[in-house]
Amino acid sequence: MNNTNTRNNANLNAKKRKSALVYPELSYLIQGCIFEIRKQYGPGQKEIIYQRLLEEKLVNKGLRVEKEKRINVYSQDSGKVIGIYQPDLLIEEKILLEIKSSKFTTKTDEKQLYYYLRNSQYELGYLINFSTPRLFIKRIVYSNSKKSYLSVNSR
Repeated sequence: MNNTNTRNNANLNAKKRKSALVYPELSYLIQGCIFEIRKQYGPGQKEIIYQRLLEEKLVNKGLRVEKEKRINVYSQDSGKVIGIYQPDLLIEEKILLEIKSSKFTTKTDEKQLYYYLRNSQYELGYLINFSTPRLFIKRIVYSNSKKSYLSVNSR
């Protein structure tokens, strides 16, 4: 009986975590395409090659992909637009992708995507480095509920 309760609680907790994921189906599709590209082309291609390959695969899956779309950067004090960012890809107007092709991924690379999310209306982004010894994928979430400037901006 105790093992059954433990299993049921574990299943319930797993369901809660899964439902809390931001865009789970879209994320799964994107990750699948990333793994396919790495398997087919390996590490060492130029960044633009990986970007074009990923764009092509995602479009073939029926997704809307925008390259280097200009996204607004908001002042956290006033909510006014103070600049722009241009992430590598924007998927379905929901997920930002920042693509790298270097031997290692730096904290600066991670911070770049973090700042994109923190200072825009987007909540989910992926940092992908195709040329590290093991494929590097970092999923970063920055909830809009933490962005007080968005509520200022919508007034």
